[in-house]
Amino acid sequence: MVVFGTRPEAIKMCPVIKEMKKYKEIEVIVCVTGQHKEMLTSVLDIFHVKPKYDLEIMRERQTLFDITGDVLFGIKNIVEREMPDTVLVHGDTTSAFATALACYYMKIPVCHVEAGLRTYNHYSPYPEEFNRQAIDVISDVFFAPTENAKENLIKEGRTKESIYVTGNTVIDALKTTVYKDYTHKILQWAEHSRLILLTAHRRENAGNVMRDMFSAIKEVTECFEDIKVVYPVHMNPDIRKIAEEELGDVERIRLIEPLDVIAFHNIMSRSYMVMTDSGGIQEEAPALGKPTLVMRNTTERPEGVIAGTLKLVGTRKENIVSAMKELLTNQDVYYQMSETKNPYGDGKASKYILQVLLKKWGNEKC
Repeated sequence: MVVFGTRPEAIKMCPVIKEMKKYKEIEVIVCVTGQHKEMLTSVLDIFHVKPKYDLEIMRERQTLFDITGDVLFGIKNIVEREMPDTVLVHGDTTSAFATALACYYMKIPVCHVEAGLRTYNHYSPYPEEFNRQAIDVISDVFFAPTENAKENLIKEGRTKESIYVTGNTVIDALKTTVYKDYTHKILQWAEHSRLILLTAHRRENAGNVMRDMFSAIKEVTECFEDIKVVYPVHMNPDIRKIAEEELGDVERIRLIEPLDVIAFHNIMSRSYMVMTDSGGIQEEAPALGKPTLVMRNTTERPEGVIAGTLKLVGTRKENIVSAMKELLTNQDVYYQMSETKNPYGDGKASKYILQVLLKKWGNEKC
């Protein structure tokens, strides 16, 4: 059984599901929690994945209490009905944590895809750092995307035999979603300009912190006439309100609805640079050769920072402005970041994961 609830999880788990379906020895049961409704559906359609179960937990202004309780009890009923040999969860969402906890209570083995990422600060990112640590306490098998993630798990007492370094499945997804001949109205709007792709949605950045981030981007946009910024705004109404108030009146900044994964990946692949407080984009952008400024104080993905394709700039206005101006004016710095080798795998993570699953629960000769 594979369980996930958000769009980023779907992007990273659909390649695994597609790989599973190649083997007649495996019966794959897909359950979505519905934590992201509209954004999730578009990803499932693109990858031709049809869930057997949908918990449909999404409600207006849902809280972490709502998500945890609804998933915990919803998954309990489904696992009791299906009694899977193992359950795969991904990453660091509250849906993944609640699913893993339900499986632990029922003594169902848990496999954690994208295990071992750490900041070791419970509140940064929040609640993701707690979620992933808690999932790794519960899990039986760990699919770590990098050697650094593996070392974190070993340091915490996990056995080497239970950890498999696979690379990140999002690199697998990019092979399906990025097209050479892609066109989009945003790309047409940005023609002959340097396009900056912006994403921002972190809980810990909401409020005045996010206003400072947006103020920095506005200031730099007004300083450079050849840049344009596109911001697919998160569905969170509080974030939408701040975005509209801070950026809505800037001519060369477009606030748009969330993009489907095809549009998002292709626009990113044609952008000049990326600015984000997201997690997964820190893996996607390096794979596409895009310099990325991470507007956070910590990152659980240090590999990109060490490699040089990511720069952790924090959330203070003056630091963001300085980092943006450097990338926009210093070609040596820009090319050094853009030409760095992707540290997140070879795009075969799903195959490596399936080899482990078949060895443990299926036909070892497959």
